[in-house]
Amino acid sequence: MSDGCTSCGNKGGCDSRKHEMMAAIDSALARIYPTRRWGEWDAAVAMAEGVGDDEVDALAASLRKQLRTTVVRRQGRDDELCDYLYVLCVGREPALAYLLAEDASLPVDASYEDAELASELYLRVALSVVTKFAGVQEVSLGLESLADGTAVVVERARAGVFSPVLLKRFQSVVAVLTAHDIYHLDFGDILVPPEGFEGGVYGESYEGPPVLANYFFFPQPSTTSTVLPVLLPVALSSRLTSSSS
Repeated sequence: MSDGCTSCGNKGGCDSRKHEMMAAIDSALARIYPTRRWGEWDAAVAMAEGVGDDEVDALAASLRKQLRTTVVRRQGRDDELCDYLYVLCVGREPALAYLLAEDASLPVDASYEDAELASELYLRVALSVVTKFAGVQEVSLGLESLADGTAVVVERARAGVFSPVLLKRFQSVVAVLTAHDIYHLDFGDILVPPEGFEGGVYGESYEGPPVLANYFFFPQPSTTSTVLPVLLPVALSSRLTSSSS
């Protein structure tokens, strides 16, 4: 399974969809990257075409309503070309995704040492700030502790959506994106370099040439794991203390 696809026998429809998607990608690349080099995007085009703050918030509200689950927004880093929505699929409140928006690199109670405290499963929606594209990945968030008494949220991403338990919600997310006129890119199809483009300075920070996902969403490889030090809110601390006792 890749990005929620199954062997449904609808190859003709899938081929048509892929052809349409690649045409949309080629058109966007030509507008956004006139020099055909990674990192040299046209800011004027991006400001006119990217998914704006209000659109991200409106999409988050629609996802909460349609899926009846927690949806948390995280702004992309300075080197990223997207903002994120984390759609909680497996887990419970308070969701660990809330901690991603906090700058909370402070020590926590030492009783959390050497224990894996929580693990949750999300659909992470990347919303491009340079064009109205979205990509959806399956990610897990785990709350873990370190020997020095600090807690960290570990985010592990997969190159698409693969778990059967996520299929129904993945389809719902794509439907909501379509309703908001945001074009969904199948993640498995954007992990290849665009033909005729140069990597520019990409190789100074990452191995290999940049793939399509790097031109629209973020520079790091799609399966990069990240570690964020966090400060546990009282409510979350109480929950974890109870669940680990």
